[in-house]
Amino acid sequence: MKLKSKTEVVDLIADVQNSPDLRHLPIDKVGIKDMRHPVVVKDRSQGVQHTVACFNMYVELPHNFKGTHMSRFVEILNSHDIEISVESFKGMLAEMSRRLEADTGHIEMSFPYFINKSAPVSGVKSLMDYQVTFIGEIHGGRDAMTIKVVVPVTSLCPCSKEISQYGAHNQRSHVTLTVRTNTFVWIEDLIDLVEKQASCELYGLLKRPDEKYVTEHAYDNPKFVEDMVRDVAAVLNRDDRIDAYVVESENFESIHNHSAYAMIKKDMAQEN
Repeated sequence: MKLKSKTEVVDLIADVQNSPDLRHLPIDKVGIKDMRHPVVVKDRSQGVQHTVACFNMYVELPHNFKGTHMSRFVEILNSHDIEISVESFKGMLAEMSRRLEADTGHIEMSFPYFINKSAPVSGVKSLMDYQVTFIGEIHGGRDAMTIKVVVPVTSLCPCSKEISQYGAHNQRSHVTLTVRTNTFVWIEDLIDLVEKQASCELYGLLKRPDEKYVTEHAYDNPKFVEDMVRDVAAVLNRDDRIDAYVVESENFESIHNHSAYAMIKKDMAQEN
């Protein structure tokens, strides 16, 4: 009995996802989520930083196809360098669209980014982590890239300060900045921009003189959630590197059973 070759065996296996679908319903996004892979990103102080990213990769699926080729997403990830860079990330977007024969594609690369910060008084150094996401989209051969950074800060309530005899309520807040740029921008530049507009920035390690400083600094710079997004947006409006942005701020209220939230978005291209 003659054994079949590997090619003959593969040819005999049904390709179910390529079978026709008769429901006439296209799918906007189909693909893989939460695929971890090592990456390397540019670091303003150290040159490069090695970290691990979580990838989401999607394409559109026409109404007449039953399914997409899920394995090809993983093949694309593993066909590049062991550590994916921002440059290879852009190439992956075009490759995904080509190999999956899709007019529209979407990739998200989310990773923790670390900055070695010095405490404001003692100067003691410690690492702060920030969640960063590179988002790439391609449609009809044209691609667009955006960067999203979640910056934890301190916010202090102006109303609480005004009406209270003893102190004011404050809390940790997350400012999420999503930008589309026309040139290279350091991740640190975006983080610095946000932290300068907060009641006070956060640090990984503080000594007693540092705690005194950050407490008093926040008290001297009270900010509503509305103040945060407006102040950040005002700086972005003056930055020629920024083509579009979304600024979100969420205060995890220390005396309420809810968060406070505000958002401003702007696309300069649509306004010109």
